[in-house]
Amino acid sequence: MSTLVVVGTQWGDEGKGKIIDVLTEKADYVVRFQGGNNAGHTIVINNKKYIFHLIPSGIFWPQTICVIGNGVVVDPEVLIQEIERLKKEGLKVDSKKLLISEKAHVIMPYHKALDLAREKKAKKDKIGTTCRGIGPCYEDKVARKGFRLIDLTYPELFKEKLKAILEEKNFILKYFNAETIKFEDIYEKYVKYGEYLKPYLTDVSLVLWKAKREDKKILFEGAQGTFLDIDHGTYPYVTSSNTLAGNACCGSGLGPLEIDMVLGVVKAYTTRVGEGPFPTELKNELGDRLRTGGFEFGSTTGRPRRCGWLDLVLVKTAIRLNSIKALALTKLDVLSGFENLKICIAYEYEGKIIDYLPSSLNEMAKLKPIYKDLPGWKRDIKNVKRFEDLPDETKTYIKTIEEYLEVPFYLISFGPERESCFILKNPFEN
Repeated sequence: MSTLVVVGTQWGDEGKGKIIDVLTEKADYVVRFQGGNNAGHTIVINNKKYIFHLIPSGIFWPQTICVIGNGVVVDPEVLIQEIERLKKEGLKVDSKKLLISEKAHVIMPYHKALDLAREKKAKKDKIGTTCRGIGPCYEDKVARKGFRLIDLTYPELFKEKLKAILEEKNFILKYFNAETIKFEDIYEKYVKYGEYLKPYLTDVSLVLWKAKREDKKILFEGAQGTFLDIDHGTYPYVTSSNTLAGNACCGSGLGPLEIDMVLGVVKAYTTRVGEGPFPTELKNELGDRLRTGGFEFGSTTGRPRRCGWLDLVLVKTAIRLNSIKALALTKLDVLSGFENLKICIAYEYEGKIIDYLPSSLNEMAKLKPIYKDLPGWKRDIKNVKRFEDLPDETKTYIKTIEEYLEVPFYLISFGPERESCFILKNPFEN
């Protein structure tokens, strides 16, 4: 076992950052393979919180090399800020510690301007994007009009292409009554970004291929969650990239037969940020209690997350879509003190019982969750030292989930700290 992909099984915010940080102790490489700075990973070390949007979560482990793959869209300003912030913390972040794909596409100022302008125009029909320019950047990538990081290191070629593209982008911005972008305001700035990042740029595909040949342990880190996938999520209320495990290959340049294991992260309840369907959402004091207890506010935007009971129909679908063979359960401690708990095990749709999520938003709106009731536990479990010492009701909750999903839990997390996690089985040693 040398390659492991970690993905979210819900709508993101499952606590992947914590799980990846814990597993990185056993990894030689951690690879981010999709998304941009619209997603944030939160890590707590010695009671100090760190939030990253682009740099992989394993940056704090000295033996681990962090990699940003070609599938990521990079806002160079944000990335440089993260690098500099880490250096101020005393970490060595050089071109041996951090590798960035020269093929990764660049988020430009007009991408962010377009993102914001579209959301403003959409009003009540908005998607709920973070307005970080992620979608427009992927659009240009597909339209073959994007800039890759390597392009910033060739100033003259970059200049000519930028002039041509700005003409088109400013025409569109005028349509939205948005402020246009001036060439002189961004050209020199992005050339300097290219100079700063050039030492970090490399052919990530070749690096990972060699690492695999040497049997190095490689951990692939996904952003967002399964149901924000552009193809298989709750479209159009999704992100702009493929969040599934299969994209670990496309987004890094390592072939599919090189992947050994996929681990899915499940939050002990369900949340989502922004617009879109949410069958088990609790729009009452129970939802407020989950939000407060789990501090459910977006790490990127600060927006309050919508909260609800655990939806196992979603998770089981994610298992199928990602070929998940192992699971990690997170934020179990947030459920402490609830007298009764519910788990969604099916939906009722127009009088019929179904065990899948329909593709149509109209059909999703008519879903009524069917719940299994379980007893809660009163004792706070944050300071429990052994799995065996968990309350019986907690073990029942875990076992019920495991039996329904037919996939074992390898990790159980019950707090933000690294130490608040039981590793029942090391996924690198399956």
